[in-house]
Amino acid sequence: MELLAKILTVSDGVMAGTREDRSGQALEDLLEQRGFKVVERRVIEDGVESVSNALASLANDFSGLVVSTGGTGFGPRDLTPEGTKAVLDREAPGIAEAARLVSPLGRLSRAVAGTRGSALIINTPGSPGGATETLSAVLDVIPHALELLAGVSSSHESIQGR
Repeated sequence: MELLAKILTVSDGVMAGTREDRSGQALEDLLEQRGFKVVERRVIEDGVESVSNALASLANDFSGLVVSTGGTGFGPRDLTPEGTKAVLDREAPGIAEAARLVSPLGRLSRAVAGTRGSALIINTPGSPGGATETLSAVLDVIPHALELLAGVSSSHESIQGR
């Protein structure tokens, strides 16, 4: 099964052209190193509606991973988790919890993960290091999750047993 991914950068600054999308690029580099083909990258402004509309568009009729970066903290415009929850069919709390455990700053993350159709959506922090660090913490289980979502695998082998 081909591993496909899409990246959504949520940032008022990147949208305004005052900041470079370093987190989106860092995620793309990581995913490509791990065998994923990044088929789309998008940048949007912060906000519940902007996030929910973008994630729904990215996930609909897509079998793969959709990773967002930005908007997961405590700032007044950090509304990515709320926008994400609005479009999820099912939450995947174990993925978000595992990603948070990688760093003490993870305790400040409000990121969520879950599914919409056959897409797996994961929120990551807005910094390049935070985004790649948290995604790296769960990337080992993502191919199996995507197989299950696509109906390709019904095996419940352990990850190490593959």
